[in-house]
Amino acid sequence: MSKIKMINPIVEMDGDEMTRILWQMIKDELILPHVELKTEYYDLGLKERDKTDDKITTDAANAIKKYGVGVKCATITPNAQRVEEYSLKRMYKSPNGTIRAILDGTVFRAPILINGINPVVKNWKKPITIARHAYGDVYRDVEMRATQKGKATLTFEGEDGTVESETVYNFECPGVLLAQHNKDTSIRSFAHACFRYAIATKQDLWFSTKDTISKKYDHTFKDIFEEIFQEYKAEFEKNGMTYFYTLIDDAVARVIRSEGGYIWACKNYDGDVMSDMVSTAFGSLAMMTSVLVSPDGNFEYEAAHGTVTKHYYKYLEGEQTSTNPVATIFAWSGALRKRGEKDELPELMSFADRLEKATIDTIESGIMTKDLIGLWERNIPAKQVTSQEFITEIASRL
Repeated sequence: MSKIKMINPIVEMDGDEMTRILWQMIKDELILPHVELKTEYYDLGLKERDKTDDKITTDAANAIKKYGVGVKCATITPNAQRVEEYSLKRMYKSPNGTIRAILDGTVFRAPILINGINPVVKNWKKPITIARHAYGDVYRDVEMRATQKGKATLTFEGEDGTVESETVYNFECPGVLLAQHNKDTSIRSFAHACFRYAIATKQDLWFSTKDTISKKYDHTFKDIFEEIFQEYKAEFEKNGMTYFYTLIDDAVARVIRSEGGYIWACKNYDGDVMSDMVSTAFGSLAMMTSVLVSPDGNFEYEAAHGTVTKHYYKYLEGEQTSTNPVATIFAWSGALRKRGEKDELPELMSFADRLEKATIDTIESGIMTKDLIGLWERNIPAKQVTSQEFITEIASRL
């Protein structure tokens, strides 16, 4: 059988530790036998990032802007212990953060549903995708400890010399205070990405803040989303889709009562917390897809989890591990499908669909990695296999 041909490349970003091992297995057994794969390769492994003073991460992000589609393996964000372990020149920033900033992107995370692994919330029947605005708020705050009685103020000095000042609080005792910010440009990019992704995936979009309490900060998010929605309203109506705004506390209650099947857009902190809640309630972080979408239509696919360090140390000692590769497989399938969509290659899109189906069918037949065994609820006996055996089983179904 002839291999499926590609026109334009996918930006391929290799990673670290156990996920790097799985990355090669997936390519060798699941993709290369079927696809004449074209990629522009960037090694974002920690050693190569150190060798290039992290320039390679910037180069990879700019390549995604050029080609429109990227797929990324999990990478290490080094702490002090990692700097010593890998003899690094310095403590490099998160590659994901660097790429996200260059693409001005929004992160969308969604669970992969399996018949036999049921969500903790019994009425959830469809995936819930969390769209997280990954800029500003408490993650870029300025904090201060008030050590005595005194007056705290918030002051803005305009470029034209205008000065505005508000009293934060007259402290009658020691306390704490913080200031946080966001930008209209970043909020607009967030809104565009959410509406574009909703249309691309044919899902309703929910958005929630606390504008009744935060009448300027959160209300600005609400107003900008409503303004940007007008650009997409006709397409939403054409596809029978809904854009829905509500308060964050009402949204939480509605999410728990819902059956799923929509995108829930959240500010930075809300998205951080709620994505962990949703992923845990659906079963496993190893069964979560993660897609970075830029407002101008660039896509980067990756697994939602890290590099699985403990399994990597076992692998180095010669042990066969039972590491779950599903999220990484779906990163590849997502990138291949998007490449096929952009280049009008239905065969490539069909292959991505079949790769995902073969993966899900393998698990639903009772063959799975160790992390899923305890979640299995079907009458079919569950068999624990190694990563290699799991991937080989998927290959046989393909």
